[in-house]
Amino acid sequence: MALPLSDLLLLGSSEKKLAACVLLLLVELFMEGADAASASQADIDNHLELGKDFLARGQLSDALTHYHAAVEGDPNNYLTLFKRGTVYLALGKTRFAIQDFSRVLELKPDFTAARSQRGIVHMKSGDYDHALQDFELVLREEPQNSLVLEHYARVRPAKEQWELVQRLLNNNDEQNAIGMITQLLEVSPWSVTFRQARSDAYLKTNDPLSAIADLRQVNRLSQDSTEGHYNIAQLLYNIGHATNALKEIRECLKFDPEHKLCFPFYKKLRKVEKQLVTAETAREEKRAPECIVAAEAVLKHEPEETMIRYEAHKLLCSCYTTDEQYGKALSHCKHALDIMKDAQLYCDRAEALMGSEMYDDAIHDFQSALEMDENNSRAKEGIQKAKKLQKQAERRDYYKILGVKRNASKQEIVKAYRKAAQKWHPDNFKDEEKKLAEKKFIDIAAAKEVLTDPEKRRQFDNGEDPLDPESNQHGFRGADPFAHFQHGSPFQFKFHFN
Repeated sequence: MALPLSDLLLLGSSEKKLAACVLLLLVELFMEGADAASASQADIDNHLELGKDFLARGQLSDALTHYHAAVEGDPNNYLTLFKRGTVYLALGKTRFAIQDFSRVLELKPDFTAARSQRGIVHMKSGDYDHALQDFELVLREEPQNSLVLEHYARVRPAKEQWELVQRLLNNNDEQNAIGMITQLLEVSPWSVTFRQARSDAYLKTNDPLSAIADLRQVNRLSQDSTEGHYNIAQLLYNIGHATNALKEIRECLKFDPEHKLCFPFYKKLRKVEKQLVTAETAREEKRAPECIVAAEAVLKHEPEETMIRYEAHKLLCSCYTTDEQYGKALSHCKHALDIMKDAQLYCDRAEALMGSEMYDDAIHDFQSALEMDENNSRAKEGIQKAKKLQKQAERRDYYKILGVKRNASKQEIVKAYRKAAQKWHPDNFKDEEKKLAEKKFIDIAAAKEVLTDPEKRRQFDNGEDPLDPESNQHGFRGADPFAHFQHGSPFQFKFHFN
């Protein structure tokens, strides 16, 4: 408590000096406080100016940073709060926008601009009751407010339509509900409730991709929740999109690396996705054995999820066919087609059927592919190839004659030819057996001629016999069938004719 001047005069000299110092200190503190208040207001004004500048340039995040600082400097300035609320609104952060507009109306209840903006946010968020309250209060003060009148006219019909949608959903009429929710989202594009309802309806009508699109919007409007990322990842995995599911689950782990649902799912998903990608890459690069190992691993890691297993069976259908293990290929083709019909899958099975010489069945599968996709060139060409091979099967199969696979190398073909030629050399047989051996020997030589000549082999693989006179081919037939053994052949022999 300060002493009056009369009391100061009664003090001693040392006490007078001390009192004078205290008085000076109080004066300095008062002046510093005045300077600080002045500097603080200057800072606020500077932040407001910078916020306005960034806002004009469309740099909303930078503008919001400066409005934050201005609000912290003066939390009761309703104009500053209103400006920050509008920036929140522009950024799609509706929850924070409503908080700022509500605070503005606490400070200044007659500020109709804030009330009309809050009403619009409520309407676009699907909160029709609060929207009606705000619009009606504004119209009491400003009956001719054209913007509010326009929005007000849309709210009551939208509210009634949402009530109808709920009745439709309760009656399991998802198809009609989806159409009506879509109309509501034109009025209320920020409604989490509407988008979640439409997503659920899409799932019940077996349209998971549309459901996922709505869930992404739900997650964005909810500010990227871990639960949202997990649900999206699960849906993507359920429809066999392992790579996209992995990306989504990683987004969840960015928020919470030890999330109790996302982390264990991530560990399983990572293994499955890696094997699927490996198998698909190997299939495209014609590395069938590697494709088979990876796809079989997927079936081992995922014993339950139908569409993930579908992807693995589909890969094995194709890769076992490439590896000429047609029995296994047909088994996996059937498993995949039992899950879901697909034009390319029908073509893959048709290839396996052709490899098994089941040409009628192969043609039937190619036709099934065309029924699903009338422009499928692979199926059209496959039918022609199957018919040619069927006709060819009635004659000679050069691969069978030499006992080699259709993808055998030239070296393997030559080796098989030498072995077969030695076995069926006519000099090794007598009488009737010799006639059979001569025929076999001619076929063996013909097989070697065709399969070691790239062009003739290509023709044969396409269902044409380049040595068939009916095809006007001037090949092996009509020439000396034993010309191959005249120069350095290990099989020297003579024929004796009567």
